[in-house]
Amino acid sequence: MIKEIKNNHLYWDGCDTVELAKTYGTPLYVLSETAVINECQALQASFIQKYENVRVAYASKAFNTLAMLKMIEREGLCLDVVSGGELYTAMQANFPAEHIEFNGNNKSLEELAMAIDYGVGRIIVDGIQEISWIQEICRQKGKTANIMFRITPEVNVSTHEFISTGQKDSKFGIPLDEAILFPVIQQAIDAPEIDFYGIHFHIGSQLDDNSTHLAAAKVALDLVKRIKEQLDYDVKELNYGGGFGVTYTKDDIRQPYSYFLDPLMELTESYCQEHHLARPAIVIEPGRSIVAEAGISLHTIGTIKDLPGIRKYAAIDGGMTDNIRPGLYQAKYEGILANKAEETLSETVTISGKACESTDILVKDIQVPTIETGDIFATFATGAYGYAMASNYNKLAIPAVVLVKDGQADVIVERQSYDQIIQNERIPDSLK
Repeated sequence: MIKEIKNNHLYWDGCDTVELAKTYGTPLYVLSETAVINECQALQASFIQKYENVRVAYASKAFNTLAMLKMIEREGLCLDVVSGGELYTAMQANFPAEHIEFNGNNKSLEELAMAIDYGVGRIIVDGIQEISWIQEICRQKGKTANIMFRITPEVNVSTHEFISTGQKDSKFGIPLDEAILFPVIQQAIDAPEIDFYGIHFHIGSQLDDNSTHLAAAKVALDLVKRIKEQLDYDVKELNYGGGFGVTYTKDDIRQPYSYFLDPLMELTESYCQEHHLARPAIVIEPGRSIVAEAGISLHTIGTIKDLPGIRKYAAIDGGMTDNIRPGLYQAKYEGILANKAEETLSETVTISGKACESTDILVKDIQVPTIETGDIFATFATGAYGYAMASNYNKLAIPAVVLVKDGQADVIVERQSYDQIIQNERIPDSLK
């Protein structure tokens, strides 16, 4: 069991979170290795071992560290990266190049060269300019690149607009207009420096309805059919993206992987049989669903402000700098006082951050036991996009990350020091 309550304390994968806070300080990210393994094994059982010619690529933008990438490799998953920094981390982790796919809507020439030098398995082309850049880099280096085209499938999803990516008006992907798309596909087919693999889409995040995945898959399969008919080319691979939702609050619905994957594979198989197409390899890119619920954040309660008849605020020693999602798109979280985990819920408070922004509210109007300065507040489901989106706003330090398993804890990211915050700053001679 990942979450346990013992002796009035919250335990996470066998570790007393109050002791973790004392040992490593707060704010602190805590990641359960067991929970990550469980998600990877669920994907193995629901997809990799169930179907032939399929792959799972962890969308590492959710949480990309050396230790996390080693876990993903060990558990038999591939990797999706979206920047030179994420790719560099993968290289330093010695992640197999052929199992990496490089996404992103604005890859620089330097990033593309880096990916081609390392020999990544796929480059996901997100704009029509990119194909010529890849060709030129490959010509200069005497190399070949495997590419896919990311399309915008023009489906609308029920999620926050900031994490919706498959609609027609999107900065991601190439429009479905054949006059735009087919010339670059033909260019890729004809280019000796390029091996054209197939089509990619991603429609959004935190989804609990499979209908939009199925609608987008039908769009992609129709495109595969037209490529065969008009260009006489068999698409080798389809990437159906990720976006599978997780449980942040009791109102969220988390569907099993099979809810999405079984209908997708049934549609793919039947469509290909009906239209006499060779069934492409199928890839999915879950990120949030692998790591979100494996992680919690620990903060120490500081100032408490009671505004009679209005609201009671309890401030933590972090906030939007280590979890920007509530301020960015009104994401909701649940949490408890880790040192009073069995006590009666007796008051309503709003957990606020210490950043100089009114939007820095972590959880609004949550029921807790009598709250006091020094209490430890644990926020659940922060494994995805907590550390990944952390910043130094107000010159606040980025927290440490601790990996826990069966009562053992290891630091996998050291806490940032003040010296590290300003290490790249310089005073010019004119100001000395």
